[in-house]
Amino acid sequence: MGFALLGSLGSFVSVRDSHHWNVRFQSFTLKERFVVGFNLAKNFRAYKKFGRVSLCKSEFVDFEERKSPNEVRKEIEQCYELIQRLGRGVVYLGSSRMGPGHPHYSQTLELAREAIFTAWQIANLLDCSTWTGAGPGLMDAAIKGAQEAGKAVGGFKIGKEAGEWTTSKFHPYLPSETYLTCRFFSARKHGLVDAVVRSSSSDKTAVVALPGGVGTLDEMFEILALIQLERIGSELPVPFIVMNYDSFYAKLLDFLDDCEDWGTVSKGEVSSLWKICNTNSDALAYLAEFYDLPFLDEQKHGTKARSEKRT
Repeated sequence: MGFALLGSLGSFVSVRDSHHWNVRFQSFTLKERFVVGFNLAKNFRAYKKFGRVSLCKSEFVDFEERKSPNEVRKEIEQCYELIQRLGRGVVYLGSSRMGPGHPHYSQTLELAREAIFTAWQIANLLDCSTWTGAGPGLMDAAIKGAQEAGKAVGGFKIGKEAGEWTTSKFHPYLPSETYLTCRFFSARKHGLVDAVVRSSSSDKTAVVALPGGVGTLDEMFEILALIQLERIGSELPVPFIVMNYDSFYAKLLDFLDDCEDWGTVSKGEVSSLWKICNTNSDALAYLAEFYDLPFLDEQKHGTKARSEKRT
């Protein structure tokens, strides 16, 4: 029997035996630990699904019985349903850490502007939906860029992104029917992958990896491995673009070159799976060539004018 613990002070749960639970709380502001012990009756299943334990007049801990396999499956199905409604398209991966306290805050602001222009251009070029993790930072920049282009936007959100101290199930401005807040990373990853799978030659999708940290790298290499193993794009290839703004990924690319020297990947294997682009124009030109679409100089000039107007 398992339970989910919700509480403003809570951080740890342990089970002493089948009917006795010990809940330990560690305060973020105090050094004291708070312990609440209680017994569960043998006929607990006959009680209501939710139980509540009072810590003080205003503090409660809620418990909910979980059956994770069924819940994960249900959440994956919800991801697929959302994609079917909004349509497959371009998935953006990127950093959520863009706060004023970041040591490279001014630089990341520029990267956010670049992401907006990229999303605006690609959404118009491919005429497709835009998908992100529905988080802050560069993900938010991609959302705004796609909205400016007047294209559909969808997202697979998680409650708390890296670097955030608070949890929220809601996006600040996206309509609730356009995104799903996932409790399980496996479901979220299924959604991000399925959103770029091409089911027909008329589908125009892509993966665009913006600068990011551990979470972004995790998503990048999972998708890269799926392409490598032909689990994605075996019949209809999917372009994978890495936006190397300001040589952000230079050391990562050097490491992958070292992997070739060590023999852990074949020569040219990784470079054949994705396209490294230093500018938005490089990315657009690559996508236009990939899908045999016109990419005119007027589009480049229009983008430059938009950039100058914003700055």
